[in-house]
Amino acid sequence: MSVKPVPAERLPSQEALLLDYVQRLDRHREGRRGVHIHLSQLRPHHRREQHLRVARSTFENLVRAFEGQLFALTNADLVFIGKNVKQSEIDAAVLKLKYLFSEDPIVQNEGAQEPDKFCTWYDIERQHDVLLAAAERISAEAKRRNEQATATPPEARAPALGPLEPEQLARVESALGRADITNVIRRQSVCVVMAGAPPQIVFRELFVSIADLQRVVSPKTNLASNRWLFQHLTETLDKRMLATVPKLGDSSLESKFSLNLNVATLLSQEFLTFDATLRSTTRGTLVIELQPFDVFADLGTFYFARDFVRERGYRICLDGLSALTATMIDREKLGIDLMKIIWSADLADDAKGRRTDELKTMVRRIGESRVILCRCDNEEAIQVGHSLGITVFQGRHIETLLNNGKQQARA
Repeated sequence: MSVKPVPAERLPSQEALLLDYVQRLDRHREGRRGVHIHLSQLRPHHRREQHLRVARSTFENLVRAFEGQLFALTNADLVFIGKNVKQSEIDAAVLKLKYLFSEDPIVQNEGAQEPDKFCTWYDIERQHDVLLAAAERISAEAKRRNEQATATPPEARAPALGPLEPEQLARVESALGRADITNVIRRQSVCVVMAGAPPQIVFRELFVSIADLQRVVSPKTNLASNRWLFQHLTETLDKRMLATVPKLGDSSLESKFSLNLNVATLLSQEFLTFDATLRSTTRGTLVIELQPFDVFADLGTFYFARDFVRERGYRICLDGLSALTATMIDREKLGIDLMKIIWSADLADDAKGRRTDELKTMVRRIGESRVILCRCDNEEAIQVGHSLGITVFQGRHIETLLNNGKQQARA
């Protein structure tokens, strides 16, 4: 007789299994201990699958040796319950996890006032009611999350986007050649931000919103899914930008703005045509942003293009740098004017580490006005940037500060 498999959606969740197990422990409390590891409180980059897999494996020996149960909850938390297991043995497993996640604030910030946000301990023989209440809360929260996730009907959910294939590239580029990209061009300010003072705009970056462009030219395709095809597509997009920007009719773009371009674009006829539309004074305040992989893919071509645009008066910014790669680049030898570092929570986590010291040294060496911390979405990014000596920032939080300043000025 064949047995039909139970559909995945009807299988009990780990939260439901935990609640059922704790309820049944009411008559079997003796010698039971438990610990709830709050991995859901870690930074997102510390909650990758490989980290969670290692965390789960840390309790394997305890599960086998002490009639243990390990519940891997849907929010990444772990709950371990064992019989006749010594507190010191659970402590050893927890210490391994704390070492694994030692750079995360939830582990670093442990102290007398906030002793332990990383885990919650249970002596089940005396605290069964406390554990039961926690299991009921965990199950209810998981049920609520599941209901919210399934509340949207299938027909209203966003369809999965297909990858960009070589045969699609020609069609997308053809559509791009006909499309009016004016409505997908965005502006974001790069500002000096000092404590207690309103942001001061240094220049504005003009860029195309890829998500909006995708909806215009190919709504069923993820344009960025193939890095190399997307790189080719950006060269076409560069030329459309160069043709469109002079026609925007925005007086704020007469000076002090930047364009993110490819190295090859700087040597194209389209760039020469664009250059001819600019006044010489404008060239001196226009910043050309280049990506590292494009620059280092062919240094000879980059040096040629660099010398050409610098002779014309343009400034060059190396965009898309991480905290690690930024410290490995010699700005003067590369012959660039500015460096743009992407904000990451890792910078806050490593506040007293070697990488932070290297960044501070780099900022002092090349000058605080030459380093831009971008993608700053919160106040923490500004605070960390200031601690590194950085004074120039870009991101959504900066736009919010600018808008708030305008509203106060009108009030």
